[in-house]
Amino acid sequence: MSVFRPENPLIVQSDHTVLVEVDGPRYPAARDELCRFAELIKSPEHIHTYRITPLSIWNACAAGVQAAEIVATLYEYSKYDVPAHVAVEIRDYASRYGRLRIERADEHLVLIAEDRPLAEEICRHKNVAPLLVERLSAIEFRVEAMSRGKLKQALVKAGYPAEDLAGYRDGENLKIELRGRSLAGQSFGLRAYQREAAEIFHASGAARGGSGVIVLPCGAGKTVVGLACMSLLQTSTLILTTNVTATRQWVSEIIDKTTLTEGDVGEYNGEHKDVLPVTVATYNIMTWRQSKESDFKHLRLFDQRDWGLIIYDEVHLLPAPVFQVTAGLQARRRLGLTATLVREDGREDDVFALIGPKKVDVPWKVLEHQGWIATATCTEIRLPLPPELRMPYALADKRNKFRVASENTLKVKVVRQLLELHRDEPILIIGMYVDQIASVAGDLDVPVITGTTSQKKRDQLYADFKAGRLRVLAVSKVANFAVDLPDASVAIQISGTFGSRQEEAQRLGRILRPKAGRNQAHFYSLVSRDTVEQEFALKRQLFLCEQGYAYEIRDGVRSELQVG
Repeated sequence: MSVFRPENPLIVQSDHTVLVEVDGPRYPAARDELCRFAELIKSPEHIHTYRITPLSIWNACAAGVQAAEIVATLYEYSKYDVPAHVAVEIRDYASRYGRLRIERADEHLVLIAEDRPLAEEICRHKNVAPLLVERLSAIEFRVEAMSRGKLKQALVKAGYPAEDLAGYRDGENLKIELRGRSLAGQSFGLRAYQREAAEIFHASGAARGGSGVIVLPCGAGKTVVGLACMSLLQTSTLILTTNVTATRQWVSEIIDKTTLTEGDVGEYNGEHKDVLPVTVATYNIMTWRQSKESDFKHLRLFDQRDWGLIIYDEVHLLPAPVFQVTAGLQARRRLGLTATLVREDGREDDVFALIGPKKVDVPWKVLEHQGWIATATCTEIRLPLPPELRMPYALADKRNKFRVASENTLKVKVVRQLLELHRDEPILIIGMYVDQIASVAGDLDVPVITGTTSQKKRDQLYADFKAGRLRVLAVSKVANFAVDLPDASVAIQISGTFGSRQEEAQRLGRILRPKAGRNQAHFYSLVSRDTVEQEFALKRQLFLCEQGYAYEIRDGVRSELQVG
C-alpha cells in the first residue's frame, strides 16, 4: 500500500530527479540534506528540481556521507513512496566508490580491484586497458606512475572511481607557522570550520588525505584554510589564482598571518617571475603562449621546485592546459578551493579525478546563521525595454538580443534610486559589458575598473574602497573572482554572463564578508522583462536557491524601491 505524507516536500522520481515543493515548513531542512548529494537543475517559483548523479553520490561519499544516509533522507522527506530501484541504484553508485584502489609498490603503482569480476571488467575497458602495463595477479595490475592521473580520469568515466592511496612526495621542507596576531596587529586564529576543513584535507598526513576540494562561501576565509593546510604540511607551495589582484591578496595574507617573510613568497605573473619557496602564479600566465602552435612555456613552473603542495584557487575555473599538466602531478598534494563546484564546461568529473573529490562543503546558510558571513537579501528588479530598443531587440539574433536587453538604458535610473536608497553604504556596480559599465559609471560620476585599467590604478581604487575613501565603485567582470572588498554591503548587477551560476556565486560573494552592526548585505539584479535576459536570469537564480536564499522579484517601474 502506497504512502502519502502531505507535509513532506520531496517527490522522488524514477529517473533520479527529485521535485521539491518550496512552500512547506519542512523545505529548509530537506534542502539542506538534499544539497549534500544532489545537484539543483531548475528553480522556478514553487517547485525546484534536483538530479542525483553518480558524481554527486561519489562526492558525497568522499565527504563522509553514507549511502544509508542518502536513502534515509529521501524516505524521511518524500511525499510519496521512493521508487525502489532509485534506492537500489543509489546504493550501487555509492558502493562503486573505493572498490578500486591505487597503491604504491616500489617505483611503480598497483591498481587493485575488490574482486576478480571487477578486475576482468576493468582490464577490458577500452580506455583503461592501455594504461595497465602488466597483470600481477587475478585482481592486481601494474601501472606506470606517470599514468596515475589519466587512469583516475578513465576509471571515473568508466563508472568506478578509484581511491588513490599511493601517497605523495613530501616536497621541499618549509617551516610555516600561523601567527596568533597578524602583522597588522589584529588577533588571529582559525575558526572552528576552517580548522576542521584543513584537518580533513590533511588527514594527519595519511594517504587518504592530501588531495581534494574544499567548498566554502565567498567571505568565509578560503585563503585562511589554504594557509592552515600549508602550516600542517610544512612544505613548499605553489598557489594558482585567477588574476594579479588575487595573487597580491594571497601574498599579503601569507605575510600578514604566517611566519613567512617577503623573501619566502614570490609572484609569478606578467610583471614578476619570482620562484620562491611559496610562489603565487596566475592561470593566465600558466596558459600563455605566443601562438596556437607554440608550447605553454610557463607550465614548466610546476617542475621548477619540488613543490609539496599545489593550491588551485577558484578551482571551478581551472583551464584545460592546467588540467592536462595536473594529470602528471598526482604525486604532489593538491588542494582545490571554491565557492561552487559547478563548471560551465561540465568538467566536474575531471576536478574529481585530478584535483580530488569534495572533502568539505559548508552550506552558506550555516555560516550566515553563525554570523561568519553577512545575511543577504537577493532582489531581481525587472524593467521594460524602452521604445527605442524594442525594434533593435526584435531584429537581433539570440546572442545580440541578450546584449540589447542587458544594456537597457532604463537601468541607469534604477541604479540612481538604489544609490540613494543605500546612500550610507559601500556599493559595487557590476556589469559584463565594458561599454555599458563605463557609460553607467560616467553618468553617475563614479570610478570604474575594467580589463584595460592598469594594475596600479586597480590597486589604488581597491585600496580607496576598502579604506572608505570611496563609497561607490563600478567594476566589469574582472572583479568577479578573488577580490577582497570586505566592506562592500550592496552589489548592483546590471548585466551578467548569460546563465552562469558560478558568476552569480562570485558576485554575491563580493558582499558577504561579515560586517559590523546589522551584518546585512543586499544583492540586486536588474533585468529586462520579457526578454532572453530574463530567461538567463532564471538559470542564474539556481545558485541562489541552491544556497537557500529567497529571491524577491520587483517591478522596477511600478513598485517603490525600498530596503527589504
